[in-house]
Amino acid sequence: MKAPPRMVLYGGLALLLALLAFASLSAGRVWVPWDVWLAADPRSAIVFELRLPRTVLALLVGGALGLCGAALQGYTRNPLADPGVLGVSAMAALGAVLTLYLGVAGEAPWMLPAAAMLGAAIGVALLLFLAGATSSVVTFILAGVIVQTVAGAGVALALNLAPNPWAVNEIVNWLLGSLADRSVEELKLAWPGIVIGGVLLLTTSKALDALTLGETGARSLGVDLRLTRLALAAGVACAVGASVAVTGVIGFVGLIVPHLLRPLVGARPGALLVPSALGGAALVLAADMLVRVTPAATEVKLSVAMAALGGPFFLVLLIAMRRRMA
Repeated sequence: MKAPPRMVLYGGLALLLALLAFASLSAGRVWVPWDVWLAADPRSAIVFELRLPRTVLALLVGGALGLCGAALQGYTRNPLADPGVLGVSAMAALGAVLTLYLGVAGEAPWMLPAAAMLGAAIGVALLLFLAGATSSVVTFILAGVIVQTVAGAGVALALNLAPNPWAVNEIVNWLLGSLADRSVEELKLAWPGIVIGGVLLLTTSKALDALTLGETGARSLGVDLRLTRLALAAGVACAVGASVAVTGVIGFVGLIVPHLLRPLVGARPGALLVPSALGGAALVLAADMLVRVTPAATEVKLSVAMAALGGPFFLVLLIAMRRRMA
């Protein structure tokens, strides 16, 4: 497939995002037409006080997860790399759950995103250490399974030792990632980490392109691989940690979006970063609208919707890889 010009791709994704954001402000259990947004209508409060923060948060979180997936896949040259699949999101969740378990998140709200970022950083460091930069697909997946298992065991222990059923309920509800009832307060907590992480990841663009020649080729082009790895780990930790801190774990965004957009940007991993951020934002926004309008007694969790979409996608991807390797 011939890749379209970069500006056409960016413009198309930006237009899609604008349309989805417009629809997100109107769609829900109560449909709010655009002509009453600024009118003296009680429904306008739904738009600006409930749906606007949720829409902006969906854009930020989706963009962060899509960007992290593209960066991890480019750095490791592994098409299965994704913060959710490889346990980085789970480690961020473990950090956040510990603050809920210990009760410090209520006294100091900043502790929740800080602990989630620290957990994500430990997850990335463990993953890169266990797998190695030039590891095979199998080794990388196994390393991800180990990180995921360690994080899952920690969360299970916190649930087991929770002091009362209300604490268990709070932790379980938070782990089932969702954007429901998120407000400006969650937005204030999340955006600094997501912006800092996004900027750090975008600085790795040229290094990711150079790494397609291998580590020796990248070094010959003057790429500092140590600095690149540090920027990648810090960027993923900030972006994933801040996202997980306010929404819980939302998986498969970083896996699906880069695969869908890669044919449109060619073989340059660096050129995939910005489109993946825009595509991730569009995917999470569309999924969030879907769970809002689904006719059910209670709103379906966003993580459940993404798992229903990402599970079959992951299976198809594995089957395609197996056929290519056969």
